[in-house]
Amino acid sequence: MKLVLNIWRQASAADGGRFVRYLVDGIPPSYSLLEAFDVLNARLLASGQVPVAFESDCREGICGACGVVVEGHAHGGRPLTTSCELRVSAFADGAELTIEPFRARAFPVLRDLIVDRSALDRVIGAGGYVSVRTGSAPEANVIPVAKPAADEALDAAACIGCGACVAACPNASAALFVGAKVTHLALLPQGAPERKARALALVAAADREGFGACSSYGECHAACPKGISLGVITRMNRELLRGAS
Repeated sequence: MKLVLNIWRQASAADGGRFVRYLVDGIPPSYSLLEAFDVLNARLLASGQVPVAFESDCREGICGACGVVVEGHAHGGRPLTTSCELRVSAFADGAELTIEPFRARAFPVLRDLIVDRSALDRVIGAGGYVSVRTGSAPEANVIPVAKPAADEALDAAACIGCGACVAACPNASAALFVGAKVTHLALLPQGAPERKARALALVAAADREGFGACSSYGECHAACPKGISLGVITRMNRELLRGAS
């Protein structure tokens, strides 16, 4: 296959950036978009040029580190798919694609397609965990948890913190991410002791990091590679009211 890639190149956080056009041919259709980057970088290195910097880790759709914006869509716009799982066969042979980093004030570009997403870590650090002493793991049936609550908690816990929701939102809101963390712990007994303070702390931290407010566009859910429900935002707002009371 052949692809024309218009890739954002930026040498450092302090430098301005621009799109650079690359023609990459001979890509096996089974390759992922990241593997197409690998092909391009091998050729750039062979010709003495600087390779394109991009981020990845597991390349199995688990970590979300690979996130880029493809044709205006975070992770490429395919449902429940991370950038590393996006196959070049999803595009027509000879297609021209624009590839850029996640865009948000809270995600400054470090180099090329790599952004600093540590703002999400700092939000979690504000209270997205259980700090009370829980002892060793109890026997599974000692504390009954209703199946609907357990299912909802596990669905929310599937969030991988990739930041696609932020990149997809016109307001660069992290409400889906924060809502997932709040929902996960609010529904489980282990999270109950800090339930009221948690929602207030996480939302306040997101505000400090410069994430925007949710205005119910729904693009976050569409871009989420794990299909996190918009219902977690509803629960986050409910938990905020609980915490403020």
